[in-house]
Amino acid sequence: MAPRSRPRPREGETSTSPSRRATAARAWERLSAEIRACRKCPLGATRIQAVVYRGGWAPRVLFVGEAPGAEEDRVGRPFVGRSGRTLDRAIEQLGLTSEEVGVVNVLKCRPPGNRFDRAAARTCRPYLDRQVALLRPEVIVTLGARALAAIDPDAPAMLVAAGHPRIGPGIPHFPLLHPAAALRSNRWRARWEHDVRTLARWLARGPS
Repeated sequence: MAPRSRPRPREGETSTSPSRRATAARAWERLSAEIRACRKCPLGATRIQAVVYRGGWAPRVLFVGEAPGAEEDRVGRPFVGRSGRTLDRAIEQLGLTSEEVGVVNVLKCRPPGNRFDRAAARTCRPYLDRQVALLRPEVIVTLGARALAAIDPDAPAMLVAAGHPRIGPGIPHFPLLHPAAALRSNRWRARWEHDVRTLARWLARGPS
């Protein structure tokens, strides 16, 4: 799926030329086609379809999840099931429009039994890197421990890192629990809601 809307000017840019937009759009379509056709690991044989992206063309915030579930595999878009509805409510709380947000997963195909496949994640990693490079988000928000490890291998454990922005080389990122955690118990729902409020304040200040 092609991202919606046109890329906005970035810091130091006064405009985005039509030729640059067209070049980026062609690169995105080539990448998306590669992902949909990929059979580089065993997950390509068990999926219904690859799950590429949902969101705007130049998202301010890119959410990176772990892997598609059954509903995502069926529909072909990330975070469209119960966890997706929890994420969408959080996005509304953050005051972000649909064009300001992008959503991807580390794994592009659903693993059998929803068991995260580390070997497949290594195979998928170049796709994630290319997506980030083309989308050029201002901030990345990781959803769950495996997404955090993919973006920041040196980060502390999930429960320590969640709710605390991480600034360093590259794009600033903010770890959150996976939204599925908020569905499991009142304890984790309270932690999720607290960390989303912290994220909202951080974004309002300007990541630094």
